[in-house]
Amino acid sequence: MTREQIRSQLELYRDLGVRFIYKRSPAVAPAQFEHKHGSVSVAADFAVLPSLAPDRDTLAKIRADIGDCRRCRLCAARQTVVFGSGNEQSKLVFVGEGPGAEEDEQGLPFVGRAGQLLTQMIDNTAAREGIPIRRADVYICNVVKCRPPDNRTPLPDEMEICGQFLVRQLMAIQPKAICVLGSTAMKALLNVKEGITKSRGKWHKWHGIPVMVTYHPSYLLRQYNQVAKREAWEDLRTLLHFVYD
Repeated sequence: MTREQIRSQLELYRDLGVRFIYKRSPAVAPAQFEHKHGSVSVAADFAVLPSLAPDRDTLAKIRADIGDCRRCRLCAARQTVVFGSGNEQSKLVFVGEGPGAEEDEQGLPFVGRAGQLLTQMIDNTAAREGIPIRRADVYICNVVKCRPPDNRTPLPDEMEICGQFLVRQLMAIQPKAICVLGSTAMKALLNVKEGITKSRGKWHKWHGIPVMVTYHPSYLLRQYNQVAKREAWEDLRTLLHFVYD
């Protein structure tokens, strides 16, 4: 395993909240390192980190592994695990925060008012820009797969538990780009300290995959957010041209 591969694996573990990795060290031959006071012999043990995703992982296998998930408190009030929907070979993946009431009832992401707006944004922007795709051609999922009570923001431990499945989804699809919708999804995927208003419209990276940050459609539904609506359309236009041109 190369140094870059080890770095990438460590970043994946960090994203899931892992802070320490322990490995039993077998007896190894000392390695020689040059030091300003002479050559120094030390026992060097380079661990090969296990992959977070099984070999040849698929969305079907990930969904089966989730099952009737009881790993966190969100299972108590939810009706349905909302896994994701769309083209499983898509070059573009949208990641939102979590299911709402209608998503929980139907078992599909982004089918309520915010989802209808997202559909309009994708379909209308693509048509206007001459890009032959519609919502069904992309893949859409959320950070957490179960509806938080009263649509509250998912708690850190809930996002950490569900995050392992989101990581596997993105690794299995390997899209050309990811679009994160809102600050919760942004914080779940990206190590950024600035807020959404400063992060949106810019390209970021998640394990080598370009990521565009924009507003969550539910935020755009508020009447006073006319400027944010225009900015979100601009973000989407840039995203679609990058992926499909």
